[in-house]
Parts: sequence; C-alpha cells; structure tokens
Amino acid sequence: MTIPAVALRGMTILPGMVAHFDVSREKSMKAVEEAMMGEQDIFIVTQKNIEAEDPQIDDLYRIGIVAKIKQVIKMRNGIIRILVEGERRAELSGIVEQVPYLLAEVLYLEEHRQEYSGEALEGMRRAVLEAYGRYAVLNPKLDKEFMRQASETKETERLMDLIANNMPVYYEEKQKYLESVTIDERYETLIEMILREINIISIKNEFQSKVKEQVDKNQKEYLLREQMKVIREELGEDNTESDVQQFQEALKKLRAKKEVKEKIQKEIDRFANINSNSSESAVARGYIETLLELPWEKKSKDNKDLKHAAKVLDNDHYGLEKVKERMLEFLAVRNLTKKGDSPIICLVGPPGTGKTSIARSVAKALDKEYVRICLGGVRDEAEIRGHRRTYVGAMPGRLAAGLRMAGVKNPLMLLDEIDKVSSDYKGDTSSALLEVLDSEQNNKFRDHYVEIPIDLSEVLFIATANSVQDIPRPLLDRMELIEVTSYTENEKMHIAMEHLLRKQMKKNGLKKDNLSIREEAMAEVIRGYTKEAGVRSLERKIGEICRKSAREIYEDNKKKITVTKKNVSRFLGKEKYTFDMAGKTDEIGIVRGLAWTSVGGDTLEIEVNVMPGKGEFRLTGQLGDVMKESAQAGISYIRSVSKEYKIPKEFFRENDIHIHIPEGAVPKDGPSAGITMATAMLSAITKRKIRADVAMTGEITLRGRVLPIGGLKEKTLAAKNAGIRTICVPAKNEKDMDEISDEIKQGIEIVYAETMKDVLETAFV
Repeated sequence: MTIPAVALRGMTILPGMVAHFDVSREKSMKAVEEAMMGEQDIFIVTQKNIEAEDPQIDDLYRIGIVAKIKQVIKMRNGIIRILVEGERRAELSGIVEQVPYLLAEVLYLEEHRQEYSGEALEGMRRAVLEAYGRYAVLNPKLDKEFMRQASETKETERLMDLIANNMPVYYEEKQKYLESVTIDERYETLIEMILREINIISIKNEFQSKVKEQVDKNQKEYLLREQMKVIREELGEDNTESDVQQFQEALKKLRAKKEVKEKIQKEIDRFANINSNSSESAVARGYIETLLELPWEKKSKDNKDLKHAAKVLDNDHYGLEKVKERMLEFLAVRNLTKKGDSPIICLVGPPGTGKTSIARSVAKALDKEYVRICLGGVRDEAEIRGHRRTYVGAMPGRLAAGLRMAGVKNPLMLLDEIDKVSSDYKGDTSSALLEVLDSEQNNKFRDHYVEIPIDLSEVLFIATANSVQDIPRPLLDRMELIEVTSYTENEKMHIAMEHLLRKQMKKNGLKKDNLSIREEAMAEVIRGYTKEAGVRSLERKIGEICRKSAREIYEDNKKKITVTKKNVSRFLGKEKYTFDMAGKTDEIGIVRGLAWTSVGGDTLEIEVNVMPGKGEFRLTGQLGDVMKESAQAGISYIRSVSKEYKIPKEFFRENDIHIHIPEGAVPKDGPSAGITMATAMLSAITKRKIRADVAMTGEITLRGRVLPIGGLKEKTLAAKNAGIRTICVPAKNEKDMDEISDEIKQGIEIVYAETMKDVLETAFV
C-alpha cells in the first residue's frame, strides 16, 4: 500500500504506543494534511541520521509503523503538534513521491507467529514481568498504576509492547525492538533491554549512595563543629577554635615532608577535641608550637665568597692560621660539591685563646645563623635528647631548641666546653652526643620530645675543649681536632693593640683620642701582670686601665691619657708576675724542666740532694703518680749505668736521695719530667755541674730511651721567656717543632735527644 509518510528525528514509536510529536518541516506538514484527508493513517519511520533535512530512502530505517492520527494542534511559528497511536509494523519498500510530501510504499509485516504453547507464552510473560518488577524496585519513581496495569495484562505480546513503550531508553534501542518481528526475538531484545537498565540503575544508585554518604558525613561534621563552636562560646572556651585555625594556617605555610605534616595534622586534630581548661591542652599546644617552629626544610643561603670569608676571619682574629685554613677549605669543598654534609670540628686549646669567638666569626664569614650550646656541667642525658612527653614539664633537648631558635636547618652550632660534660645516674651525656656528632647517623637524630627524626647533617658543628684527655675516646674519634695553641708575646701584642684595646675603649665610653697605650707599656702589662696562654686576663687588665682613665677624664676634665712603661703601675699596681729566669751559675743537682699547664707553658727547677743514709728514695713537692714512676725509672736507669760513671756499688745502700720540686702547694703530674729528674739525680750523685742555660723535657725508659711528649709550643715559649738558650727535646718531636713559628724558636738552640746520653752530653758542663 502507498501511504503518506513522516520521518522522525531521535524518536521511535512502537505498536500500542500513544505519543505526540511536533512537525515543522513542510513535507511532513503536507503528509499529515494528506493523511487527515483520508483515513487518518500515516507511516512513521525514524531517520538514521538526525541531521538530514531532506532524508532519502538510505537515510531511513527499513522498519517503521503505521499509526492512526488522533489529534492535530497548530502551534505558534507554524509548527503542528500531532497525537498518534501506533498500530502495525510495516516495512518501507520505496518512496513513490518526494514532493510535495513523502508518499511511501509500505508492506505490512505478517506477525510471524511461531507455534508456542500456552505454557511457553505464559513463561515468557512471567519472565518479562519479573524482570520489570526488579527494575521497578530499583526505580521507585515508576507509576504504580502502570505496574498494576502490566500485571493484569494476560497477552504476552501486548505486555511486551506495553513495557517496551514505557522503558526510558534511547530511540536506537526501541528501533531494535521494533525490528524484532517474531515473539522470541522481541522477548530476547526486551529482556536484554530491561537487564541493561537494571545494571545501569544499580551502578548509578551505588555512585549516588557514595556521594550521599560523603555529603552526609561532611554535613554532619559541619553541624557538629557549629554546635561545638556555640557550646564553647557559651562556656567561654572559644580560644581553642582560633588556636586550631592558627595552627592550620601555620601548617599550610610550613616547609616540611609529607610525614611530618601528617604527624602535625594528627596532633592538631587531637588538640581540637581537648578541653582548653585541662592541663593536657597546654601540653598539646606546646608540642604543636614546637613542631611548627622547627625548621624542617628551611635553609639559609651560605656566602660562597672565599675572599670575603678570609677577610672577616683576618679582621676578627690575629693568628690561628690552622683554624682559618680549615674553614676556608670547608667552604671551598662546599662550593664544589654543593652538598650539605658539614664537618665536625673540635678546637682544643687553653682558656682565653679565642676558640668560642672564632666560631662566631666563622658563622659571620659564612652568613650562617649562630647557636651556642654550653655543655659545661651538663649531666642529664635528657638535656641532649629531650624529655619524653609523658613527663610533666617535658621540653626538647638543647639541639632541637637550638635549631628552633636558629630558624634554619643549616646553622653553625657551637658545642662549648665539650670536655666538661659529666656522667652520673641520670645517664651518660657524652654517649648521647655520639649520635649527634656522627655524620653517618645525624641525618635522622631522634629527640625524645619531638619524636619525629630531625636532620642534623647540614648543621656545621664546632666543639671547643681545653684538654683532649677529658673527652671520651668514642666521642673524640668522631671529631676533627684542630689545636689552638698558646699565643706568643708578639701575638698577644698584636691582639691587644688591634682588637682588645679598641673593644675595651668602646665598652668604657672612651674615644680614640682619649687614651693611648704605648707598645712598651703593653709589653709590660703582658709580661708583668698576666701569666696565661690566652688573652682573657690581658683583656681584663686593659679594661682596668680604661676604667681608671675614664674616671680621670670625667673627674679632672683631662682630654688625653697616655700610658707608658713608667706609669703602668699607676693604673695596675705593682707587678704580679716575674719569670723564673735562667740561673747565672752552673750548679750540681739542679736542672730546669719544661712543663705544660692549663694556662700555657712554664719552667720549673728540679732539685736533688744526696746525703748519707740507708738507701732511701724520697720525693716531695706534691708529685703525682706518673711523676713518681718517672723518678723510679730514672734511678733504675742510673743504677744500670753506674759503672760508666764510676759510681761505687755500695753508694745506693749508704746514701739517701731526695728529689724536690719547689712550689710544694701546687700539684704536679705528667709524663714529661723523666729525663729532667734523671739528669738532676745523676748530677747530684756524680757531683758534675749542669749548665744553667739548658732546659729539657721528655720521658725516660729503663733503658735510657727518650720518649716524645706534648705541649711543645707552650714549653718552648716558656723557655724563651725564661731566657733559656738551649732546650733538649725528644727526637721524635722534631716534626712537631717544625710547625712552631720561627719567632718562638729564634735565639734558642734545640737539641733532639734519642737517649739519655744525648741529654747528658748537652746538660753537663
């Protein structure tokens, strides 16, 4: 049959389906008008390509539907809305006319009924109804009236068409159902359609429930927080909320690793739920503040200019060449490698030699933050590692506190007086420092209070000590030792005139024109009023001169005061110290030894007397065990070589030997007076004189070998100040003597002794 046709875009009409659609194309309007003129039948077919304005036969699906037009309504803009009811499937055979409307030649499709038994059709009906029921459960918006109508429909084909019409699927799906001619094809297509929709709705519902759950959780938290805020305001505790907000803002700005931030966030969340009036709140607040103030990843930029560093060090300190050289080497290596690992340096030397102040100058030269940690008398391990937070009044250790104060992770940290740390029942402090001062371990230093590993590998540690002997061996092994030795008189003069005088004048309110200290006067102050390795006492004496000068200038209106050698005593009183100068005459049994003290070098005379007796051996002058043993070794050596020096066999049975070192109130000990005591004893026994201008130092063995000693620079300096012309030192110390400046060695003959014979050849007249 030939029938007017309308091509639909994006819509498929099924048998039994009542639907309305708008018609705007001229051809379609003409087709509707033609249909209305006849029996109101129209062929409705769906376009494959919805963009096609003038569809040809290839643009249309082959299967469409013959529908009855129920209503036609003219709309605005010349659009017609028609209501149709689908009646029978039909196949498009061809298009008879294109103008003025589509006239299609269609063929009604026979309902290819297969022979199905009543049970089979009923089974299909129930299966479709059951599947649709599952779909209806998942989609509660479905019309209950339609569900009732579907369940009351007994005809299987009618039910399938009814459900297919009601499924909210794309037109392609409905077209596929329309093209299913046989009952079993329709059944399969419909069941597949329903199951796919069930799956889609299940997934959609799952997503929706997850989203809803998250939204509900956020909403719940918001409501609870708002309620908590109101409750706190009512109780007058609204400060906690502002603290939490401040902590959160500080955490966002903090430069730290993810693990650190997570730990801090956890603590902030915990703090937010603690009553602000409880003691626990104060502890939590202090802990969070500490974590937020530590410089986890914050660094300062080092000054890489070697010339600038050298200039700063030279301006601030005279001498100390080894220390300056090592610091410049460190800076050069840092510039080449661009790595953060820093050396651990220990400056060892007598008090007042500038160990602490040079660390400050190094920080200034490198543009590093400077932190000083004084370890003198620290006996609690928690001072280093921090207290555990379970204790009342717990706080971080000195290192963590130092980093917090510096504000960067790569400061210069001075560990002052590292040899003065002590150990008791509270823990071994020096052992706690082992991890800090080990470059392999300190990148993850654990402070008991902080609990999160702290990176100390980029901290430049400089330690100071007065004596190496007092530093525990494992701790000493982790540090690079640099000796800061005593100053010579010339060095003291330079330091006093270039640094100390200017510093003390500024401190006491004096201008450059108010006070002048001549060099010979300064030399008199150094020699007669101070006796030390460093310059601390010298600075105090210069300060004393400045104070007295300030008083005279203020009271007597003087404009300038000049200090000369003659009027030094007016400011400082009478001379306090006189050097024990070398004797003028050669004597028997008196030998001058060289000693090292904590404040520098000194000379001391060893006296030996031999008197008739019972072979007793006496030592006086507050000698320590080491010196007593050296004396015993010396007498044993003399007895072993008595034949060479023609000493009678019975001499040691019939005579007493008495060794005395003057200044009996001062304790004396050390391993460097062996050859001195042996020489004095041999001189007293053989009645041979000892040269008055000779001094010596060294340890003796039973066979007369001379062993090396320490503190050679200080001892040589003491010999020079005492007017000694010849000194005997162990041959093995020759390499140490090479490092001493020519200024000190000038005017002194140095004899390197391997055995006692070398010493005696030099000492005996």
